This record gives sequence, C-alpha cells and structure tokens, in this order.
Amino acid sequence: MLKKILMILVPLIAFAAGAFGGLQLKPDKEISQAGHGGGEHGSHAEPEDEHSDSGQISRKHDGYHDANKQAAKEPPQTFTFPSQFFVPLVRRGDSDGMMIMTISLQTTHEELEQLAQQEHRLRDILLRQLLIIANTGGFDGNFTTEGRQRSLRRALLEALQKNFGENVTGILIEDIARQDT
Repeated sequence: MLKKILMILVPLIAFAAGAFGGLQLKPDKEISQAGHGGGEHGSHAEPEDEHSDSGQISRKHDGYHDANKQAAKEPPQTFTFPSQFFVPLVRRGDSDGMMIMTISLQTTHEELEQLAQQEHRLRDILLRQLLIIANTGGFDGNFTTEGRQRSLRRALLEALQKNFGENVTGILIEDIARQDT
C-alpha cells in the first residue's frame, strides 16, 4: 500500500518542485524593463539590433567592417545564401578533402533585393574565387587564424566588387569546416 502511495506522491512532489523552481528563476517584469531602460526618463540605452530567423534576408549589425560612411548611418543588411559552399581540395590529382562554408554578404538596404535576385551569379563569383584560393594552398595548414581569415574575406570581397560592383560592403563567414578524406 505504501509503495502505491509513493508511486503517486513522488511524481507530484517532483512536478511541484519543478514549478516552484521555474517561478523562482523567472525574471520579474520590473527588473527586465529597468534593464532595458523601460521606466527611466533620460535613459541613453542603445537600440537593440533586429534579428530575423525567417528567410535568407535578415538585418544584422556588425561593427567589423565599415566600408563607407553611408553604410555606417544605418545597420548593414545581410544576405545569407540558402545553401553552403562546397570547395574540393585537390592535390596532385587526388581529392584531399572538402571545405564547407556558410557565407553571408553585407550590403545596404537599397541593394538587398538586387543581391537576392542575383544569387546564382554571386555564388558563381564566390565559388570561382574559393577554387582559386583552394588550388593555391589557401586552406592548407591552420586556415582559421585571423590573418588568413582576413585575407580570405578580402579576396572574396575584391572578387565580388570587381565583378558585381560596390554593392557588397563586407563578407561574413558564418561557418567554416574542413572535411578530410
């Protein structure tokens, strides 16, 4: 009989303890509003960036690359390619591995729609440049150092600006991985 009562009481006690713990960890509305400058007059809180997870066009703020003064007035817009870039690594006629990258382009709000319409052309330009980098040993050794990542971004940006114009103001490498065979 005691075993049956414990089988019912133990889950109820665990549920009550979990609910109580959740209520204790939940932030108060007053505290969360005060932290965002909600009730204070004269607060100089910075506006938060808007991030959108729906679709491939989103708005992000990134202080890494300020290409021109006009782009600095408003947060840069970001165009994310819907699929990753796969770059084969070939040495002496044999496939040595594959670089897998997720790349986004930084631009102004006015140019965002044009980039979306030219996605295939942009992918072609970037993939050509990535193949050149791969064939010249750009992904050999430690390819994740800041200097090598900076030169990779610069090479991709120069290729895009040479073939597509000044519409793209920055390159964001969101993911990068090497898969050896």
